Amino acid sequence: MSERSNFITDIIDADIANGLPASQIATRFPPEPNGFLHIGHAKSICLNFGLALQYGGRCHLRFDDTNPAKEDIAYVESIQNDVRWLGFDWGDHLHFASDYFERMFEIANGLIDKGLAYVDSQSVDEIREQRAGFGKPGTNSPFRERSIEENRDLFAKMRAGDFEDGSHVLRAKIDMTHPNMVMRDPLLYRIRHITHHRTGDAWCIYPMYDFAHCLEDAIEGITHSICTLEFESARELYDWVLDAVGGWDPLPHQYEFARLKLDYTVMSKRKLLRLVEDGTVSGWDDPRMPTIAGLRRRGVTPEAIRAFAEMVGVAKNNTVVDYGKLEYCIRQDLEARTQRAMCVLNPLKVELRNWPKDFVDKLQVPWRPDGDESREIPFSSTLFIERDDFSEEPPKGWRRLAPGAEVRLMGAYLIRCQEVVRGDDGAVERLICTVDLHSRGGQAADGRKVKGTLHWVSEAHAATVSVRLYDRLFSAANPEADPDVDFVTQLNPNSLKTQPDAKIEPAVATCDPGERFQFVRQGYFIADTNDSKPGAPVFNRVIGLRDSWAKAPKTDGRPTRKKAKKRDDKPSNKRTRAEVRSAARAENPALQSAMDHFVGEWKLSESDADLLSADLDLIAFVKAAVASHGTPAPVASWVVNQLLGVIKDTPVASLLCNGTQFGQLVSLVEAGGVSKSAARNVLGHMVESGRDPAVLIDELGVGRQEDAGLVDEAVDAVFTEHPSEVERFLGGDQKLMGFFMGKTMRALRGRADGQAVRTALLSRLK
Repeated sequence: MSERSNFITDIIDADIANGLPASQIATRFPPEPNGFLHIGHAKSICLNFGLALQYGGRCHLRFDDTNPAKEDIAYVESIQNDVRWLGFDWGDHLHFASDYFERMFEIANGLIDKGLAYVDSQSVDEIREQRAGFGKPGTNSPFRERSIEENRDLFAKMRAGDFEDGSHVLRAKIDMTHPNMVMRDPLLYRIRHITHHRTGDAWCIYPMYDFAHCLEDAIEGITHSICTLEFESARELYDWVLDAVGGWDPLPHQYEFARLKLDYTVMSKRKLLRLVEDGTVSGWDDPRMPTIAGLRRRGVTPEAIRAFAEMVGVAKNNTVVDYGKLEYCIRQDLEARTQRAMCVLNPLKVELRNWPKDFVDKLQVPWRPDGDESREIPFSSTLFIERDDFSEEPPKGWRRLAPGAEVRLMGAYLIRCQEVVRGDDGAVERLICTVDLHSRGGQAADGRKVKGTLHWVSEAHAATVSVRLYDRLFSAANPEADPDVDFVTQLNPNSLKTQPDAKIEPAVATCDPGERFQFVRQGYFIADTNDSKPGAPVFNRVIGLRDSWAKAPKTDGRPTRKKAKKRDDKPSNKRTRAEVRSAARAENPALQSAMDHFVGEWKLSESDADLLSADLDLIAFVKAAVASHGTPAPVASWVVNQLLGVIKDTPVASLLCNGTQFGQLVSLVEAGGVSKSAARNVLGHMVESGRDPAVLIDELGVGRQEDAGLVDEAVDAVFTEHPSEVERFLGGDQKLMGFFMGKTMRALRGRADGQAVRTALLSRLK
């Protein structure tokens, strides 16, 4: 967990400085077992358990089960599963408010004995009316001055079940003219003849939340009771109850922070329940729901949620968080952990006229561009490509298949479209193409350049699978903006699309439920944990490769009015790209934060930082490249002066190469393993093929030859100087390959071929 400071850690640090042992720091996560947890609860879980880990204290998981009318053991179990899944453990500290019912009853009797509580026999409506409103003093209950003996007797009869629901309540005797409405003789107990999921029918009176909560904290020795801002007004009652009872050591204190408010969703349990009961979603674990169960089933990892909670941070003022921040954390996490695979969602058949009909070429294609593991992909005379990857009348700049056009099939061959075959309805049914039989691996023997690269599968070997394309549940940024508009009218009609006849490569068809993949050019997917069967996976799209909402106009759900155009209005001038980037940063704080980091921490120029913070995918690419290379300035220079010119308007998220590979290329250039001019050629091949720069340098013959003994000596020296990095690599941090490449190439002063260095490194890092 991160140890970033915030106002709560400042408070804890001050308490420790004043003598509180760090080992006594105790926090708690106190859910009510009346529903499923959502992403907002995840932030609180990460905060409370994270603080305990940070200070070496403890965090309790405690269920505030004081309202049996809405509670169920199923919610208790789901909440425990969610907390564990997020990566946290409460150890021996699993508690329930119901554990303390007897003690709370005794405490309530103690308040009666002190003249600080009384039994009120008015209805709830009468009590509410007497409490009046803000700025207007309330009036005392006619039962406020009952004797201690009468209150004792009535309260005992309430517990014994002698009265009906609503006939009596126990109230604190504080001040009916208090400016804080919470302090106007608040309710402490009410009668509920309802079976409790843990205590059964042992009780028919139950403590109110505001009375029980502070007592639970005090009984358990909680030092820092952290709540969201809506409980700020209740803090005075929290302190009053504990002071009235007295004798607590340590004495808990309540602190409030801003709850998580995420745009394009709702967090109300009542509204989420309505979506479930109306059948709008398939259940609490529907992958479109903001519940932890829904996010888990969608394929989001606990690491991504924890990273999001850290990114959002802890604040004192409520703000609305951009949904794009959550998606950014999800993409960052999945990019590093997923294998690449090919899945054609909307298939279009391609027949290769000149391919031997019965011949199957078994290609070895790496699971990841930066990895060594590969799988076998069969290539035959009949294939499927995406229907959207073909256009009979292609627009300007079209880089995919068209009549007469040539493209690269990923990891395979170059093909050219010769003929379009239509069905009886006039729609394109299949394409007749020819294949360059000498282009195995995707490179033409004569060196000609092919711009487009498509994913594909062999018809005879592909498996048919169902793919669910999930998107944001609401189309309005604030579905609850207008109280006169039902929030369900803001639902996104495209939040779920299903492709029932998608075609997937055979190596993925036998995957286990819960396995995640990046479907090349499509997004990140998971084999659904509920509906997948052996040999018949059902895939959920976790998230797309790029933010499709970034350029969409953001609406808050309110009806808009068209502004009448004045006759003398002049058409606005088209914004420059710099102005577009500036506007994007103004709307998305994550972009502005990245630019500030590039200028402040990395010491880049304002102009370079402006270009590099254009979108979240480019930012992620640059950060990965710097992590691989080690120094921001040369990487930034190569991105600005080389990469952006090569890819032009192509989105970074659709590139086949990644930031780690790019950082390796820059390291090789600096080390003298390849000239700058040759490296630009290598970069073009990386963008089109996704292959490692060292491999391409070797294949293109642009590297330097070396003495094997010198390479071995240099590798040994680098490993000796950096033992901790070796240990991290062996522990799974594969990104360090770029670090080792750069160090070794520098040590050899350009006398080594990149592929030979990589081979030597890998042989020793097994």
